[in-house]
Amino acid sequence: MSKRPTNRGRPTNRKKKASILDRILARIPLSHIALRRIATWTIVLVAGGAVYAAGAVTGANAAIGTALAEQVGKAGLRVEQIEVRGVKRMDVTTVYAVALDQKSRAMPLVDLELVRDRLLQYGWVQDAHVSRRLPDTLLIRIVERTPAAVWQDKGQLSLIDRDGVYLEPVSSDAMPDLPLVIGPGADRQEPAYQTLMVAAPALKPKVRAATWVGNRRWDLLFDTGETLSLPEGDDEAAKALKLFAEKDGTSKLLGSGYVKFDLRDPTRMVVRKSNQGSGQGTPTPKPTSTAKPTTTTNRAPTRDDV
Repeated sequence: MSKRPTNRGRPTNRKKKASILDRILARIPLSHIALRRIATWTIVLVAGGAVYAAGAVTGANAAIGTALAEQVGKAGLRVEQIEVRGVKRMDVTTVYAVALDQKSRAMPLVDLELVRDRLLQYGWVQDAHVSRRLPDTLLIRIVERTPAAVWQDKGQLSLIDRDGVYLEPVSSDAMPDLPLVIGPGADRQEPAYQTLMVAAPALKPKVRAATWVGNRRWDLLFDTGETLSLPEGDDEAAKALKLFAEKDGTSKLLGSGYVKFDLRDPTRMVVRKSNQGSGQGTPTPKPTSTAKPTTTTNRAPTRDDV
C-alpha cells in the first residue's frame, strides 16, 4: 500500500490574514513611529486622567495637565513645522514669529486662539485660521486685505484697503496704480470715497488724487490738471459729481483749458479759466436745465480752495 504524501514538518507559504485593526492602521496617514508614540501616550493620558481627577481635590489640575501635555510633546507630538498658506503681500516671517511665540511647543499646549488673535493685529490680515495637523505641524491660513488706495498725510505715503485700514508704508518711487487720497482723516473716509465714485464711474479712471478738505468734503484732481470742489455731505457730493459727469459728457469740460470747477453750491457751477494763451479763455459751458447759469471767474482762491 502506497503512503499518501504529507506536508508535516515542511514550511508553508500561506500568509497570515491581516486583522481589521491592522488594515485600519494602514489607512491612517501617519508613520508607524508616530502611531506607536500616539498609542503609548494615549495610554499615559488615560492613566494620567485618574491622577488628574484626584488632583481636583488638592487643586493641582493645571500643573498635572501641563506636565502630561509636556510628556506628550516629548513623545513626538510637538510643533516642528509651520505651514503658511494665503500670504502674497505681507512678510511671511511675521507669521512664523507669531506662531512660534509659545510658552511650550507641545501640541496640546499650543494656544490656537491666541495665535489667531495676534495675527489679526496686523493690518494685512483680514482673517486667520489656525489648526493642528498631527503629529508635528501647525497649519495657518491667512486671508489678506486688498490695497485699494494710497493715503498721503504729512508727506508720508501708505497703502490702505477699501475700509481705510493701514497696511504698510510705500515709497514715492514704487507707487502702485491706485487712487491717491490726501489729507488728515482721508484714510477713514476711504469707504465714503469708494461710494462717491460709484456715482460717476466714467470719471473714476480720470481722477489722479482726492483731497479731504477741512475734514468735511472732497476736492478731486483730474489727470488733465483741473480741480473739482464738491459740497459737504455724501449725498450732495454724489449728486454734484454726477451732474459734473453729465456736463463733461455733453460739453467736454476736462482738457479744455479750465483750471478749477466749483460745485460746492450744487445749483450753480463756478469755473476758473487758465490765463495762458491769448487771454480769451475757453467758452463757458452751457448750463443744464437743472442748474443756474454757470459763472466764470478768475478770482483768487479762498482758504477753502486750498
